[in-house]
Amino acid sequence: MSSDVSPLQQESGEPFDRAQLSQIVDDMINEARRLGASAAEAGVSIEAGLSVNVRLGEVETIEHNRDKGLGVTVYFGQRKGSASTSDFSPQAIRESVKAACDIARYTEADEYAGLADKEQMATEIPDLDLYHHWDLSAEQAIEIAQECEQAARSFDKRIINSEGASISSHDGFRVYGNSHGFIGMYPSSRHSLSVAVIGEHDGDMQRDSWYTVAREPQKLLAAAEVGKRAAQHTVARLDAKKMTTCQAPVLFDAEVARGLLGHFVRAINGSAQYRKSSFLLDHLGKTVFPSRIRIDERPHLKAALGSAPFDSEGCATCARDLLAGGELQSYVLDSYSARRLGMKSTGNAGGTHNVFINHDDLDKTQLLKKMDRGLFITEVMGQGVNIVTGDYSRGATGFWVEHGEIQYPVEEFTLASCLQDMYMNLVAVGNDVDMRGNLCTGSWLIEEMTVAGE
Repeated sequence: MSSDVSPLQQESGEPFDRAQLSQIVDDMINEARRLGASAAEAGVSIEAGLSVNVRLGEVETIEHNRDKGLGVTVYFGQRKGSASTSDFSPQAIRESVKAACDIARYTEADEYAGLADKEQMATEIPDLDLYHHWDLSAEQAIEIAQECEQAARSFDKRIINSEGASISSHDGFRVYGNSHGFIGMYPSSRHSLSVAVIGEHDGDMQRDSWYTVAREPQKLLAAAEVGKRAAQHTVARLDAKKMTTCQAPVLFDAEVARGLLGHFVRAINGSAQYRKSSFLLDHLGKTVFPSRIRIDERPHLKAALGSAPFDSEGCATCARDLLAGGELQSYVLDSYSARRLGMKSTGNAGGTHNVFINHDDLDKTQLLKKMDRGLFITEVMGQGVNIVTGDYSRGATGFWVEHGEIQYPVEEFTLASCLQDMYMNLVAVGNDVDMRGNLCTGSWLIEEMTVAGE
């Protein structure tokens, strides 16, 4: 591992260090003040990385990227203007600030617009261990991707084709400041490896995939293991049967259950609340899940994918409950939506940070036993989720379960219910927590849903 000195400090041959990036942000804010802005905020971001795709053992693409950008938002009272550029020259910075000011002078005043409250600015920037540079060459990346794909292709003779394997390693550095006097910065990294393959048996073709992602390269699954899992999932789906219409318990695999948790987060987002476009409108203090369920946010987990010391407005992030005892405790708010609702920002400008749902002491095998008879869902598709009404209707594939054991794969059916009922009828959450993202959950067992098939 290297220190924070990395490709991030070289951009087009010029060094960009913490002091220089901080000065750019400070210059933009000072220029906005000079032009008459009553408040201003600015941000700089730099990214550098490598991505490689291989298919059938051959290299398809190798991409090195180095991107940079800066943005500024100015306020003249409650009138707002924004501008951005990828040119870091002093002249370009001045022109961007002037453009933002010109826009603000012609926009209508919005009584809720403005910087986040000064007292909510982060006063300490904890080291969350978010940056682990991977000194990965293109040659090494190709070898890893090829190993991953080969492991998948050689797993079973029924694997007949591949959509390819992809590997990426990216570093980023972000600086944000505003006219409250706040300035914060931190580096981050993200590395991933994925593969998708196609299987065939007796004319039935199926596709599946697997991936691994982490901030630390040594936390990635081994390439051969990623390939093996992709192939296992693909082969397991072969010879799928059609479903007949019925009512049945449904077990959502952890990877799919993440979407159900995401629908909850969307429904309690501040913009959905003030726009009155949520099935959980005005639900603070109301029961949404069974009383044993807790959903909380943990923004300061070391090296986690969703961690952040402050949000995109400089507000301090903190651990908090979104839901406790089954009752909704808080919305997900930035400063604008908070003002619209007469509340305070929850430090969620830019999104949530590591949302968890508590789980039962049950692994996937035990969840299948608990369900006894029903559907185990491994993939959903389509856009049939209405956050305004809570209606849920999505195509799905998975497995039929009898006596707590998987019997055969099933496909070409639709799951239907409403999210309100699905949440209240959550029987159990597995301990197979999927940490490959910002929403972290195990598998969900729902008491009953409508299965629309033949």
